Amino acid sequence: MAGNSQRRGAVRKSGSKKGAVVGSGGKRRRGLEGRGATPPAEKRTKHPAAKRAAAKAKSTHGRPAGGGTSRFPGRRHHDDGPEWVLGRNPVVECLRAGVPATALYVAVGTENDDRLTESVRRAADTGIAILEVPRTDLDRFSANGLHQGVALQVPPYRYAHPDDLLDRARDSAAPALLVALDHISDPRNLGAVIRSVAAFGGHGVVIPQRRSASLTAVAWRTSAGAAARLPVARATNLTRTLKGWAAHGIQIVGLDAGGDITVDEFDGREPTVVVVGSEGKGLSRLVRESCDAVLSIPMAGPVESLNASVAAGVVLAEAARQRRA
Repeated sequence: MAGNSQRRGAVRKSGSKKGAVVGSGGKRRRGLEGRGATPPAEKRTKHPAAKRAAAKAKSTHGRPAGGGTSRFPGRRHHDDGPEWVLGRNPVVECLRAGVPATALYVAVGTENDDRLTESVRRAADTGIAILEVPRTDLDRFSANGLHQGVALQVPPYRYAHPDDLLDRARDSAAPALLVALDHISDPRNLGAVIRSVAAFGGHGVVIPQRRSASLTAVAWRTSAGAAARLPVARATNLTRTLKGWAAHGIQIVGLDAGGDITVDEFDGREPTVVVVGSEGKGLSRLVRESCDAVLSIPMAGPVESLNASVAAGVVLAEAARQRRA
């Protein structure tokens, strides 16, 4: 309509960029080009694996390296960084138990108290490096920032080989007394078992390499320093290790509430491996089939079962009693 041509915007002015243009400027061609192979997860910035790798790199770079002592080299597990014990009570308890730490970190401006004073004194007496660092450094080691201005660097435990435990038992005048833990998940139970084995004359403890509690500072503290005197081995395949020990004439005795015999019928004077099952499921099927006998502990009260470390202590005490007699 001729009259509408005078309305503003009815007719496009020359030189305007509004509307369709010739070609796409190469956008369609570039959109059809292949992008190459998908990069690994660690290289994709939004992927959780990349975030974990970045956090690990941030936590490991720029830390002072501590020299290992006892059975601990300078890293946390066999593939991780050092372990950090945070908080005043855990730190002073680790130092009291003789955990072979490599460094004590104290945040600048931390308010002093009896626990911190004792921690610094014990670290100085045992030759542990004492480092004063900014509080932000300790914040990086703690997910919630509850470090109370103090942290203890503990390198990981250096595990023995299962054959080393057998050699240790052979060199001893007493018959072999070993404990195998079938996927115990609580490090406190691991530490308590180590303490019981050392107390009742055992020669060592073996744990599976996977899906098992490892000897961290928590386990070390629970063992009350017994981990420094008793070897702990890691077995790639626990069932195969038990069968190998059985071939050397050692009886394999499992612990379970529904055992074949009671601890009263157990002969602990023979070379023995006591196998303790996990806290929830007990002995796994293959491990149970590898046992020569399965023991149960009679209960006088309404309690159905005992804690794994307590049950191991009962059997070890009975074996020690029989050997003394």
